[in-house]
Amino acid sequence: MAEKTKLKGLSRELIALRVASELEDGTYVNLGIGIPTLISDWIEGRDIVLQSEIGMLKTGPLATGDDVDQDLINASCQPVTALEGTSYFDIAESFGMIRGQHIDVAVMGALQINDKGDYAGWSNPARGLFVGNIGGSMDLCAGAKKLYIAMEHTTRDGQYKVVKELSYPATALGMVSMLFTDLAVMEITPKGLLLHEVAPGISAEDVQSVTEPKLIISKDLQEMQF
Repeated sequence: MAEKTKLKGLSRELIALRVASELEDGTYVNLGIGIPTLISDWIEGRDIVLQSEIGMLKTGPLATGDDVDQDLINASCQPVTALEGTSYFDIAESFGMIRGQHIDVAVMGALQINDKGDYAGWSNPARGLFVGNIGGSMDLCAGAKKLYIAMEHTTRDGQYKVVKELSYPATALGMVSMLFTDLAVMEITPKGLLLHEVAPGISAEDVQSVTEPKLIISKDLQEMQF
């Protein structure tokens, strides 16, 4: 497949910031591997409780220097800080919380997503790449009250990641409600992908050019605010 020109959008950190601004105070949130883990650096001072499925509730920002404790990690195995009131429990209790629908929002990374809210996030057969195993992703997708995806809009060589049909093994079917990328914010609706926001310097036409499904353009389309 020929390489395409890749549009210049937001950094991974700014994607995380945009997702963080969507999270409501008082919510319990689980952050998946990749871009979602960066959200922990953008919620300081807010009433948002992060759960790490290793068995840690109320995780803080990513740890650096003397704050690193390798026993305190997120889904990407990055060291995180503990906040006042942090609690610890075993993996069985952690998944009891997830499967018992006590997580308000799960934010996951993705390799592919379609306009029906299906997504693939753990195995890339096209590259012969198996990213560990499916882990707790299926539990989180089924148990969380809302599922958000945070990812770069295209592959490194500009190929579609927002597709009509998944070609990779599905992690969840019809569960995604919002998609946040370096180019846009979209809502998955019964009629398809509704484009709500575009990154600075990016047009709706730009987003459509790197999106396989036909987009529905919101009448209130606006530039992302930070």
